[in-house]
Amino acid sequence: MSTLHIHREHHLGLAKARKIAWKWAEDAEAKLGMECTVYEGDDSDTVEFHRSGVKGELVVTATAFELKAKLGILLGALRGTIEKEIESELDMLLAQSSKPAKKPK
Repeated sequence: MSTLHIHREHHLGLAKARKIAWKWAEDAEAKLGMECTVYEGDDSDTVEFHRSGVKGELVVTATAFELKAKLGILLGALRGTIEKEIESELDMLLAQSSKPAKKPK
């Protein structure tokens, strides 16, 4: 089995980070056929996800995202591509949430 480990720090606080995690889970379900379950906590949330060939979790805190996943043999061969795609998606969601809100005219 191959493993993925992606860590991203942020300064969004738990409320905004939670929204990003939910968006990530919705996208993973829609685009990748993942089954996601979100467990909300006082200091962190955990998004557990799985489908054939992959199982993992995304832990969200007020200051960081921590994704860990185990890939089966077939998906393990694509580890680099999968890791880059997840990093890109997470970075995009973080960048969108970090932009200041536009003031109405």
